[in-house]
Amino acid sequence: MNDLSGFQRDLLWVIAGKEQPSGQEVKTELEEYVEGEINHGRLYPNLDTLVNKSYVDKGPIDRRTNYYAITEKGRESLRTRRDWENQYVSLE
Repeated sequence: MNDLSGFQRDLLWVIAGKEQPSGQEVKTELEEYVEGEINHGRLYPNLDTLVNKSYVDKGPIDRRTNYYAITEKGRESLRTRRDWENQYVSLE
């Protein structure tokens, strides 16, 4: 996961928390967190990077819309990242 940007990690977290969201659903969810608009030119190349690196699977919903689903590699990477973060910060 250290090969991902912060934005890509945020996308991965959103995808992990949803049941096969579309790109638009991921965008809407993340825009609530970042408090701003995410344009398509930023969103879809980063989603494609997650797919190309096998963190996420992509499949068709209909002719114009794709879904994104976290892979086991993606889940394991999030777990590893969380463990790494927890050794430095305890929020309890």
